[in-house]
This record gives sequence, structure tokens and C-alpha cells, in this order.
Amino acid sequence: MPRWGLIVEQNLWYGKGQMWSVDVLDHVDGTRQEALDVLRARAERFQPFHPANPERRFLYQEAEGFLLVVKGVWRTFHCRFRVAEQVYDSDPPEAPADDDQADAEPGPVPEPSRPVRKPWRRGMDRGPRPRAPEPDPGPPPAWDTEVPEVPSWLGRDDLP
Repeated sequence: MPRWGLIVEQNLWYGKGQMWSVDVLDHVDGTRQEALDVLRARAERFQPFHPANPERRFLYQEAEGFLLVVKGVWRTFHCRFRVAEQVYDSDPPEAPADDDQADAEPGPVPEPSRPVRKPWRRGMDRGPRPRAPEPDPGPPPAWDTEVPEVPSWLGRDDLP
């Protein structure tokens, strides 16, 4: 059974420049029409990056998916939704669970040959970052040695 990726393309606004972003929303195992049905439901409730305060939304069906046009206060933005058949995945598929293998002890997990980078999506928590160790303060700076906290002229009445 083919596996379909539900893909969204939207533009992100950074100051004076624009950048297109592609993200895989989900995967659907089944027919292309089943994937299109799931994609339509996701496109209808999708909250795009821009505009922040939408006034009106239009959803159009295209040959390969859907086009969401969102009218904002100042500009109109759009997102494209497509279904695409997955033909390759670099992560190995999970083995199906058999009743005979459920009783057996699990074998050693092979180490990946290189670190696997997971895609980051806006709004998802990356988790706590490890803190860098505090640097050693070292010796006090030379300008700070033997300097009184209160200057000698403070509080004198004989100065103008």
C-alpha cells in the first residue's frame, strides 16, 4: 500500500525579504483519494504563519492538492497543500510486532552511522538546551587593584 506525504508550502516573511518553507504535515497509508481527503480536512483548519489577523479565507482544489488564500489587513498570503507519494525514507522502517517475538528478549540496538537530524517545526518544543559551563573568572583586572571604594575628596568642604 503506498504511503502519501501531506505537504504544505507557505511563505515566511522576514523584514523586507520572503522565504518559502516546506513542511510535511503527516503521512497517510492508503489510496491517493484517501490522502486527498485527509489533506483537505487539514487544509481547512490550517493556521498559516501569515497573516496574523486573517480577515477571510478561500480554499481551492487543484490537480495535485489545494490552494489556501488568506486575506489579511494589509496583504493577501497563500499556502499550497499537496499529496506526494513517498518513495524513500532514510530511517529504517519499524519491524511489525509478532506474537512469537513479543516473548523473546530484544536484541541490541544498532548504533546509527551518523547522527539523525529531526526536522524542526515552528511552535514545537525543542527541549532544554544544555548549558555551557561557566568560564573561570581568573585574576582580578589590574585597574581594580588598590582603588578605594570611596574617593578621598568625597565629603570635603574645602573644595569648590
